[in-house]
Amino acid sequence: MLLDPSRLMVAGSIVGTERTIDEIAEHTRLDRAVVLHSIGALRQAGLVTTVGDTYALPVTTLRELARAVSDTGRPMDPIVGDEMTDDERVVLSRFFAGRALTKIPVDRSKRLIVLERLALEFDVGRRYDEPTVNGILHGFHPDVAALRRYLVDEHLLDRSNRQDGHPEYWRSGGRVPSTG
Repeated sequence: MLLDPSRLMVAGSIVGTERTIDEIAEHTRLDRAVVLHSIGALRQAGLVTTVGDTYALPVTTLRELARAVSDTGRPMDPIVGDEMTDDERVVLSRFFAGRALTKIPVDRSKRLIVLERLALEFDVGRRYDEPTVNGILHGFHPDVAALRRYLVDEHLLDRSNRQDGHPEYWRSGGRVPSTG
């Protein structure tokens, strides 16, 4: 997402601050149409928040994204292997390369195994805003909207809107790894 130079410039312009489209265009010296396109892509990825007619990229979202990206090349957590059956490990090995989800399974039974694995990334009892959920999921696969929807549809995450209208998510299902 941030490999595109225009999107990177737009993201950099709004990290930790709110700006309008015109302010972003002025700050980055990019054409307004390029800014609009970049903002659209960043919003679709769940990186940008909106307040009225201003846009921002919260520092917390950037930190979560950095954490998720740094985890991408790491192998699957050993605890996951201990918690899964042999059949589940076979499915995970078909759809993951290290921690990167190479493809979202079409078959529901296989997708459930993958989603159970992804649900382990979310702490029980913690509430997450949508950009944080997107950052965690983006560390595995770029289609965060599909993964988020599947996790909610399969009751592994629940979602509601806060009083300010922004969605929040929390772990509502799936296995919990043993601690010892």
